[in-house]
Amino acid sequence: MSNQINVLVAFATPHKQKVVELSVDSSLTVSEIVAQSGIANYFLDFDFTKPKVGIFNRTVKLTDTCKDGDRIEVYRPLIADPKAARLKRAEKAVAEGRADKVTGGRVNEMRKTD
Repeated sequence: MSNQINVLVAFATPHKQKVVELSVDSSLTVSEIVAQSGIANYFLDFDFTKPKVGIFNRTVKLTDTCKDGDRIEVYRPLIADPKAARLKRAEKAVAEGRADKVTGGRVNEMRKTD
């Protein structure tokens, strides 16, 4: 009986994406599978030694193992903190009069009494 499983390793930048399909031993860790995939050869400017990874959009540890048919996704680091960016957009909307200062929701033009 074979202990081989089929997995995908995926990585993308804004301009390029690559998905590598490979058959590996079921005992390999996520980190070992990413290294074995050779995906680092397609993206020379990204450090694949300790990336954030997930399986089907659920974050996993590099030491976890995979099941047959799993898709390992390698994540790029965030450029900006999502909460800080959302707060900045909300403050801008309030300052421009597009958002209600109390509720934070959209301004209702019908009820506006300026």
